[in-house]
Amino acid sequence: MVWQFDPIKPHNCIMSNPINSYPNSWYVASSPMLAEQRHASGDLAYDVCVVGGGYTGLSCALHLATAGKSVAVLEAERVGWGASGRNGGHVGTGQRADQHSLEKWYGKATARELWRLGLEAVDLVTDLIEENDINCELGTTNIHFAAKKSHVDELRDEVDYLRNQYDYHQISGVESSSLEELTSGIGFHYGVIDHGARHLHPLKYCLGLAAAAMKAGASIFEKSQVKNIDIRRDLAIVTTDKAVIKAQRVVLACNGYLGNLFQPIAGNIMPINNFIVATEPLDEATANRINPLNASMSDSLFVINYWKLSEDRRLIFGGGETYSDKFPVSITDFVRPQLLAIYPELSDVQLIYGWGGTLAITRNRMPDLGVHKGVVYYAQGFSGHGVPTATMAGKLIAAAIDSGNDDFDLMSGLKTLKFPGGPLLRRPSLVAGMLFYSLRDRIGQ
Repeated sequence: MVWQFDPIKPHNCIMSNPINSYPNSWYVASSPMLAEQRHASGDLAYDVCVVGGGYTGLSCALHLATAGKSVAVLEAERVGWGASGRNGGHVGTGQRADQHSLEKWYGKATARELWRLGLEAVDLVTDLIEENDINCELGTTNIHFAAKKSHVDELRDEVDYLRNQYDYHQISGVESSSLEELTSGIGFHYGVIDHGARHLHPLKYCLGLAAAAMKAGASIFEKSQVKNIDIRRDLAIVTTDKAVIKAQRVVLACNGYLGNLFQPIAGNIMPINNFIVATEPLDEATANRINPLNASMSDSLFVINYWKLSEDRRLIFGGGETYSDKFPVSITDFVRPQLLAIYPELSDVQLIYGWGGTLAITRNRMPDLGVHKGVVYYAQGFSGHGVPTATMAGKLIAAAIDSGNDDFDLMSGLKTLKFPGGPLLRRPSLVAGMLFYSLRDRIGQ
């Protein structure tokens, strides 16, 4: 059976860097770039063909190559061009869904295994950075703020539950009277400090994974967009404009840029757009007021705000989503109100960069992992928790392909509910739901 590709065109309101074909962002401006890799051409054969040059695909390629497999990575644009090179850089613990929800859906035993995997995912990121000498501004600690009074009890309960039921003592709560010790930001009612979380420069991390994968023996082909995948019993034939690749296994690591490349899993996810700005460098006193612990930060709104400081003291602030296939005309104007609602003291600070990216969410915000007909492995739908989860997903797929893996079986066994209407009709229902919850963000206590 042949699956045809329905291409996603790059959003024309993001300027591309003419030198290296990346969207214009502070991440691109501050990263030492890899040399552009060759296009895939001719008839090629590999043990595994990985489609997608982000965290999932590169982690998978690195682990497979280390295990002695021949691996090709096909990236439609440049390595880290998508969400892996554009996100907020938060490396959070646990899963995207909270432990109470996981226990309700899957039972306590499975929820505990998922918590373990979430912690191991953070460790995996830090280990890969250390082992491969990746300079990506790795930092520690996340602070999550209650944006409404009605959110306080839930966050207090989460802290107590993780400490008492999961023996996780790197987390603690901070009452409103002490929040000024954590940030000069306003409008918060409680804070949760997680010292087990990490944060980093996402594009530098991604490019470091690519360099490590190539050093281990993986081949990376850029500007090599996959047009179709033909499954023939225990073999797959992957076709680009200029190449035909035969592989025993295929790994789909496209996430929000999957499009209709592979119909069996397209309806499991919904692509949405999220936006980030970077300020001019802040003076030391302002940076210390905003973020004295140099932590990554986020709030409890449904359309979440998230932020951190860069190495050169820029505020990297993400806020706002869109659910169409278009970006705002001015991303800085789109994000500025969310930033100033928290830090009105920055009203005179210039926003130098504004960029957006497409990520994929699932209905329950848990990642969607699986294997189709024993040949096509996939991982997608990281729902804003992608740095650790996608990195771990790549490792789990590699282990499953190499010799089988219980943790891959655990993740692939989690039921993923498809969006109603499939790829063609899913968007209207999602937009209605998202608008409802975003309205709740703006009203009430």
